[in-house]
Amino acid sequence: MEPRSDSFLVSDSGPRLHSLRWGEPERPPLVLLHGGGANAHWWNHIAPSFADRFHVVALEFRGHGDSDRPDELIPGAFNEDLAALLRDLGDRTPVVVGHSMGAHVALDHATRNPPAALVLLDPSRGSDKRHSRRLRLALSFRQNYSSRAEAIQRYRFLPDAEHASESLRQSIAERSVAQDPDGRWGYKFDSRWFGLPGRTRPDPSLVSAPTLVVRGAESAILSDEGARKLCSELPRGELATVEEAGHHVQIDRPEALIAVLADFLARHDLPDVLTASELA
Repeated sequence: MEPRSDSFLVSDSGPRLHSLRWGEPERPPLVLLHGGGANAHWWNHIAPSFADRFHVVALEFRGHGDSDRPDELIPGAFNEDLAALLRDLGDRTPVVVGHSMGAHVALDHATRNPPAALVLLDPSRGSDKRHSRRLRLALSFRQNYSSRAEAIQRYRFLPDAEHASESLRQSIAERSVAQDPDGRWGYKFDSRWFGLPGRTRPDPSLVSAPTLVVRGAESAILSDEGARKLCSELPRGELATVEEAGHHVQIDRPEALIAVLADFLARHDLPDVLTASELA
């Protein structure tokens, strides 16, 4: 199922944000938030499994994908992007799924605006801070190449997704490259964002919605201890661990993640959701 492209303004003066959408707009919204340096196409192989029951919308934060790259870098801007998307969807109460950086944005939003349900996919907790700093440094150093073909061939996930299929890497890579003004080819994200200081972490105890924390069993970003502690701080927190997956669970084990999401949504009686057995 091919997605529809859509765009909207965060405010009267911009920036303009891009999104991919599956399913009928009248259905309950299921919002997907990518991680740092990623884009909406990281969800292309996940979203169709829910599109017959939800209006699935994958947002591209400013500076990512085909969204605008404003000159000014504003701490907390990604939270504004999510709020703008929800206004564009008619302020209907969504299910929100966030990966990595997107999980932190989703958690922060949920402390003030309760979603129907929240899924935090491998947020950073309990990891070696030096490892996290190395990843941010790698993302802040934007590489480019002499041709589109070379940029696609060199495309890698950060951190590595050891269990990802080559066909999925290739598919995402093809949608993640763009030509720079100098004629060379780079990746569709503004590396300057990764030099900004982090925001104060939100208080998980303020999240009233049912919340699923999903950890890749091999993740170096979310430790087992960190995941359990986060769940204990969430009033309605649950933990699911996906085996043979690292930080990028949706890339390493997409079928397993779809089943985990479907089971969580079904157990919380969200409207007309798929069950894990229906997806088998």
